Amino acid sequence: MSPANGHVNGGSGSGSVSASSSVSSSQPLNGKASPSSKAPGGKARKRVLVVGAGSAGMSAAYSLSLSPGEFEVVVYDKAPTAGGSATSYQLPDPKYYGADYINDGVQGASPVFYNTFKMFEDVLGFKSTEVGLQISFGKGKETFWSNVFPSELVDKFSDDIKKFGKTLHTIKRFEPIFAMIPVDRMLKMFRFSPDFGERMLLPLVALFFGTGNETKHVSSAIVERVFLDPSMRLFEFSEESLLASVPKMMSFPELSRLYGAWRRKVEENGNVRVETSREVFEIYRGTNEAKQKGGNILAKSRIADVREEVFDELIMACDADSALKILQAGSGPSWKEKKVLGNVKYKWDITVTHNDMDYMKKHYQMTYDSKYNAERDDEESKKAFKYAEENWRPLYLIKMYEKDPSFIEMSFDLTHYQGQFKGNSPVGPGARIKEEDAPPSERKASNNNPTTDAHKDPNHEEPPYDQHVFQTIYLNNDMNDWWTKEEVAKDKIICETWWKQQSHAASHFRGTVPFMWAINGPNHTQYAGAWTLINMHEIGICSAFSAAYAIGGKYPFKDDENCARLFKLYHGLSRLSRVRAEDRKGFFA
Repeated sequence: MSPANGHVNGGSGSGSVSASSSVSSSQPLNGKASPSSKAPGGKARKRVLVVGAGSAGMSAAYSLSLSPGEFEVVVYDKAPTAGGSATSYQLPDPKYYGADYINDGVQGASPVFYNTFKMFEDVLGFKSTEVGLQISFGKGKETFWSNVFPSELVDKFSDDIKKFGKTLHTIKRFEPIFAMIPVDRMLKMFRFSPDFGERMLLPLVALFFGTGNETKHVSSAIVERVFLDPSMRLFEFSEESLLASVPKMMSFPELSRLYGAWRRKVEENGNVRVETSREVFEIYRGTNEAKQKGGNILAKSRIADVREEVFDELIMACDADSALKILQAGSGPSWKEKKVLGNVKYKWDITVTHNDMDYMKKHYQMTYDSKYNAERDDEESKKAFKYAEENWRPLYLIKMYEKDPSFIEMSFDLTHYQGQFKGNSPVGPGARIKEEDAPPSERKASNNNPTTDAHKDPNHEEPPYDQHVFQTIYLNNDMNDWWTKEEVAKDKIICETWWKQQSHAASHFRGTVPFMWAINGPNHTQYAGAWTLINMHEIGICSAFSAAYAIGGKYPFKDDENCARLFKLYHGLSRLSRVRAEDRKGFFA
């Protein structure tokens, strides 16, 4: 999952070709076959270009790699490594911080992200770390609450919480209608207290969907699915406290190594080539030049040189904004693509990774304090208070701006969250793949920080609080005069990263999500990425499996009902199509 900065797509931008650029023709795939080669028996293989090597692009490539006799595939991404925003960063002082790296842009996910973990664990052999999801929202008796123990704020909104449980089932019953109603309007329709939405519900959804300061515009049906849908559920509803106990989350292993292994996996059958640091900047579809060269798609890409290639099919696994620019630089988008892709809005957020405990204490409730306890004397509440006193370790934290609590900043305690701080190997505890067999790390680093092995320390213990690694996310650069970023001590900052973040405005659910079917398929073009629905790692993967499936690829997890449930739902929504007869049970499945 990608709270706030949980980007999942590899990017590919656009640009002009310099006059000095050279042009080269199609390159061999792994030195074994060219894109124009034929399968055994003389049948021509479909030549496929995948733009973007994030979770979407790599998932599409994996699906197509399972049919080496039918597809020849190249995956291009302008970034130097595969993974999109799923990156890892080398820490400057591993002995001090208790680990040698962090996962930077993507942290982890709910256990119900079945396709994600099927890919990570069963296919690639990596293992994620189980962690208890403890959250800290607000600061002060009037605004603080947590899922670990009942606070005064939870008791204040007890009637709203009970009503919300009933409302969820109403939304589920009339989901097609509520799919078009944003959550802020839904809260007004059912006459919830404004403070309940701003202090409890909206921050909760923002944290786990990565919708940031656009959360109030998210579809009410999406919010319902957070609680009720078996493929998207992040937590269990409780009439007593909104969230039931401490849900289980999974923290990812080292993503730079995992994506290296993913790249190696998709290339092993010889029909896929993944090339990073190569930017696709122009695409021509259905033009005479493309047809004369024997294909439907003519693509131009570059590093230092310019490469011109023809393909039969195109999968755009980059963000909508980049896809539109690439098409505009070439033969141009269709009017439908202009409407649907142009409707996706982006904002810029910045993530500051730091070690400033004083800053965290000022803006967040970091430790348990009995003064926040609700006035309850029942046994269950007493157990919760006792548990919190001994075990409260919040890893997700939210700060609401007092001048408008619907706008937020958020932080993670990465030391509590990520498995390497517990001494786990970069491939994860109990992984099928051995660390020495995994690809070498391609971590980002400043000042050439050397890669070390802090996790191999036999006496490893989690460092004290003042040595923790925190990550604070400041949302929407248009609101930077609201940010508290300048309060972080400069000498405590480890790194800063800007993210191009999809905006989940109401217009997204009215003008993009319902019309993806209209642009998937025409001009031999398919679209993939979490932006096609909502910012979830699982959606990024399912969208790419759907794109590959639409051109004849295999859905690799068809025998796993938990995985297939969301895939079929997404495929039907984005392409108005059922899966093929061999992949379903019964006519209506």
